[in-house]
This record gives sequence, C-alpha cells and structure tokens, in this order.
Amino acid sequence: MAFVIPTLPRPALPVVGTEGRFPVRRIHCVGRNYADHAREMGGDPTREPPFFFGKPSDAVVPLGGEIAYPPLTSNLHHEVELVVALGAGGRDIPAEKALDCVYGYAVGIDLTRRDLQAKFKDKGQPWEMAKGFDQSAPVSALMPVSTCGHPGAGAIWLAVDGVDRQRGDLSQMTWNVAEVIAHLSAYVALAPGDLIFTGTPSGVGALVRGNRVTCGIEGIGNLEITLV
Repeated sequence: MAFVIPTLPRPALPVVGTEGRFPVRRIHCVGRNYADHAREMGGDPTREPPFFFGKPSDAVVPLGGEIAYPPLTSNLHHEVELVVALGAGGRDIPAEKALDCVYGYAVGIDLTRRDLQAKFKDKGQPWEMAKGFDQSAPVSALMPVSTCGHPGAGAIWLAVDGVDRQRGDLSQMTWNVAEVIAHLSAYVALAPGDLIFTGTPSGVGALVRGNRVTCGIEGIGNLEITLV
C-alpha cells in the first residue's frame, strides 16, 4: 500500500531481558484508583465504577530522560503509576481471565496540566488536553510477567530532587489490575500493544523546570525524568 504522506514509526518500549521491543497501540488511564488520591482531589474514595481517559500512543517517552516543560500551564503535576502492557485482548473480558492478557508491567508517570484540567472541568468541557499532550507518558522498560509475576502488592513511590512526594502500595488500589481490565474491556475492545495506567497514590504535586523526578515500583523497576 502506498501512503500519500510519510508514515511515522510506531512507539515502542524496551523489554527487560531481551533485545525485542513492545509496540504501543493505545494508552488507557484509570482515574482516581487510590482512595487517598481520590480524597486529595476532592473525590469520593468509595468503590464506584472506575472511569477512564486516554493519551495518544506517541505521548510515550521510553525510559524517561529529558522532558520538555509543556506550554499553556504553570501547574504541571506528577502522578506515578503501575503500567500494564497487554499481550492479548478482547471485549467483555471476565476478571478471572483478565490477567491472562497481560504481557508485562512497567513504571509510568502520568504528567498532568492540572490548571488546564481544573479550567476544563469547571466549564464542563473535555480535559483531554490536560492529559494527552506531547511527552506526557514517560514509561520504564517493561518487566515481563514471566519474570515478575502479577504484583498485587509492593511499594510505589516518587521523589522530586531527592525529596519524597508520593509513597504507597499497589495493594491500595481501589480496583485491582484484573478488575480494571474487565471494566475497560466493556467500553472498548482491548488488543495486544495496549498500555493501561492504573492510577496514582496521594502526594501529587507541581513540577518546575530543572526538577529531577525519580520513581519506582517494587519488583518492577525505576524511572527518572528531568524537566527542561
């Protein structure tokens, strides 16, 4: 097939223990999936059905590194998250079968233009541009399930310039990974290459140019970015 404009390379993540790459199809994100973060954002911490939003696949920044401070914001926030990489998919996947779809896990940062998000929310407008901007999804190398299993617990943390900002445990997620996949697959057909950001613990806060952000998840890996 001939294309009328040049095609761009597909975003891909390195995989621990192999020279192969994981091609990224879509990025799905779960909102307010830790009770303490729901509280700090003024939300309800109860087990209401999860809600989802997306980022474009080319928002991925493999292995982090230097991230350009985005335009049109003066309140850029960090949100460290467990990222699920799917090796299989489908529709209406039952929770008891959901983990069979997972290829591996990674550490991600959901960067958010919080001031834009608040403005859009106040006006009842979509807040995609607060979440889905360029370089808004730094992600570590993927750890295959064959190496790490399925983490139901483990420390998740983030520090800015060496000072702790976020620290929690994966066991504190309101909806676990299997439940998230099951709910999401009721909305859209999932497929190999999809990434799911599973929510963040409390402690989100603002970043400025020059900040060095380090974060990690026990048994999964670490990630570092610098705002420039």
